[in-house]
Amino acid sequence: MIISDLKGTIPLANGVEMPYFGLGVFKTHEGTEVENSVKWALESGYRHIDTAAIYMNERGVGKAVKASGIARNELFITTKAWNENQRNDTVMEGFEESLRLLQTEYVDLYLIHWPVKEKYTKTWKVMEEIYRSGRARAIGVSNFLQHHLEELFPIAGIMPMVNQVECHPYLVQQPLIDFCQSRNIVYEAWSPIMRGKVNDIPLFRELSLKYKKTPVQVVLRWDLQKGIVTIPKSVHLERIHSNADIFDFELSAEDIRRIDALDKNERFGSHPDTFTF
Repeated sequence: MIISDLKGTIPLANGVEMPYFGLGVFKTHEGTEVENSVKWALESGYRHIDTAAIYMNERGVGKAVKASGIARNELFITTKAWNENQRNDTVMEGFEESLRLLQTEYVDLYLIHWPVKEKYTKTWKVMEEIYRSGRARAIGVSNFLQHHLEELFPIAGIMPMVNQVECHPYLVQQPLIDFCQSRNIVYEAWSPIMRGKVNDIPLFRELSLKYKKTPVQVVLRWDLQKGIVTIPKSVHLERIHSNADIFDFELSAEDIRRIDALDKNERFGSHPDTFTF
């Protein structure tokens, strides 16, 4: 992945260009908070916004996007099919509700949010139907481990183009990264800054001094240099600006290895095999 600037992209398997840096809005409240967050991000040059049906803020995202005046084809909007829609076989209805709330005729990326047991292969066929209709420019999955993907592959007429997973220095999952990248599945990180805990890690304080960047900026740069799309969340204007200020330095290969070595398979979110929601 060639890292250029905030509007830089990575090509998906079907040729769609996905911005490798974006704004996540998990736990950003509907209304003024999410509208301001998206507004500030777009004004700062972000062009990739990641939401989900379960975040309950698609309406606010859509409102902020409309208010921005930015042409729709300049933006990359992701949303996700929620678990209850999978269990109730209402994925298509859920998707159409997302389009309505987002006030858009299509999304750029639609993901299966979690691998609901005995449902996600059936869900994938609906995802393919949505893709073929042109209402999602790309489709993929979220929180899928290798065995979930391997179960999906035999029935897939279209391969997942993205896998969005929890990814940070304490949960690198390098074998999963390698597996996805070897199959042209773009790897995307959620919770890249470990809910702010990256600021407490001695190595990142050291690297912060070395590169004259914040620990958060260092970890986001680490993502990009590993070929990982990253979508940090913030509701603060100054942090939205700061998070994106990562295109004027480069981590050494040795420092990337040192960050990789922090891996201890520690999750801050749920495990894809044991989630109960």
